[in-house]
Order: sequence, then structure tokens, then C-alpha cells
Amino acid sequence: MNLDSIIPKPITEYDLRLLRIFVAVVEHGGFAAAETALGVTRSTISVHMSNLETRMKLKLCLRGRGGFSLTEEGQAVYRAVIDLFDSLNDFSLYVGTLGKELSGEVVILCADQLDTGRQQKLAQVIGIIHDNAPNLHIVLDGDSISNIERSLLKDKAHIGLFPGYQQIEGLNYSPIYSEPIYLCCGKSHPFFNKVDGAISDDDLAAVAAIHPGIDIDGSGRQQLKKLNLAAKAYQFDTRKAMILSGHYIGFMSQSYIQEELNQGEIRLIQPSSRTYQFNLSLVQKKSPREVNKVDLLKQAFSEVFK
Repeated sequence: MNLDSIIPKPITEYDLRLLRIFVAVVEHGGFAAAETALGVTRSTISVHMSNLETRMKLKLCLRGRGGFSLTEEGQAVYRAVIDLFDSLNDFSLYVGTLGKELSGEVVILCADQLDTGRQQKLAQVIGIIHDNAPNLHIVLDGDSISNIERSLLKDKAHIGLFPGYQQIEGLNYSPIYSEPIYLCCGKSHPFFNKVDGAISDDDLAAVAAIHPGIDIDGSGRQQLKKLNLAAKAYQFDTRKAMILSGHYIGFMSQSYIQEELNQGEIRLIQPSSRTYQFNLSLVQKKSPREVNKVDLLKQAFSEVFK
């Protein structure tokens, strides 16, 4: 379907208005549900939709006793309109980077919940960003590593924070933090009251253990090979909950379990040998669209995470 042959060129502001109404109707599931969001009556929405269908010479939706639904052409137009509005938004963001003062959004995505120490460091990073570019709207959120990678590659995020064990083409990885990970168990686990010397390799291989859910470095993989990996938990907080259940052993960063160690709820198992390094990386697209924003973020992180 060629939209250029249907809507007159150039696309007018009226066309864009009709398309925005169309998107609102689709995303709210019908004319009645879109009334409040658009601030216009159902009859007015119906007129606008009829005008859009007339201008496009297409039947976009069906409404009646069966409810609201999109035609095949309507589904195709909806996808195309979303792409169009995304492009307009990207253009606006890009133009905002051309001036001397940075504006618009700057997006930082984290794959892990941050412990207290790293939260404090991140707070310093945010302070530096705000002091240097007060008009920037900071978006700080969490997501899976795969989603963060896609967001970076599509210029939907500026910086990602996650382990850089498995690097992909198109992204740059800068290690900013490293700490040891230790094997541990909860208070109600059979190993809790055993001295390290009484826990053999066979004992460790016989109990249920947690896989971290991602590819890790070589030393970490060697550690995991010795265990009975019967569960999976990437996030440190969910992994800690499984360990506290007393049914699993697993590797944890000491900074995430220090309180439980102090309270006698968790113990480390053979910490001199059952350990590997956790490395956190600052990840960016190799050729980001908004270079100035990425440079500001990198400068702030390098200043704080020395």
C-alpha cells in the first residue's frame, strides 16, 4: 500500500490531526473510549474518521454490534502512522541536540537493581548531568539486557548499565565497576551450620543451585559447571529471595547481602575458592545519533566511577 498515492502531497496539518485521532481511537479500542482522551464527542470523532477514510480512499475500521475492529488496511495504516510519529519525535529530539544547550530526553537503562553504594554513585551522576544541562529530562529505568541492547541500537536509549560479558556488534562497552561474587546459602539450608571443610565438591553438586540467567565470564562458567543448576534468576533481588528460602545455593555480590550476612540470615560458602568477578559496564551505541548527550553521560560516569 502506497500512502503517498492516497494522501495529497505534502501531508497537511489537518491530515496529521486526523491521523492522531485515528491512533487515539485504535489505542483506546473505539470511538466511545476515545472521547475522554481526545476531549471531543463521539459524533465529532465519527466525522473525523469518515473524513480520514474519504481522504485515504480506504475502509480503516468496522464498528457496529460486533464492536470496534480494524480492517486489514486499517492495521497497515496504524503501523505506518506509528512509524511516522516516531520519526517526527526522533526529528524533534535530534534538532534539540543541535543547539548549544542540551534539551529533550536523556535515557539511562539499568539491567540490575543497584545496591546502596551504586545508588549513591548514580545519584552523583544525575547531579552532574543536571548541573551541566538543567533543561534535560532524565529518564532512568530498568529493563532486560536484550531490551536495553535493542533500545541502544535504535537510539531509544543513550546509555545502558549491565554486565559486558557477551558483547554484540554495534555497541561499545566500558567497564566501570567490578566486585567479587560469592557462593552462599540461607539460614535454613543444610549447609548453613556446616564448616567449609565439611562441604565437599560432591555435596555442592548434589543440592539445587541457581543459574544467573546470562552468559558470564570464563571463571564464572567454570564455577557453575560444578553445581546442580536447578533454577534461574538473573536479578540479584530475586536470586537472594530464592537463597533465603533455604532450598537453593547461588552466587551473590556481597554488597547485596551484607545486611543478611550481618543478621545471620545468609552465609558465604568457601569464599576463598567459590568466587568470580562481577563486572558492570557502561554501554553505548558506537555511532549514536545524539552524540552530545552520550558524551555528557560518559563524562559524568567517568568522573564518579573512578
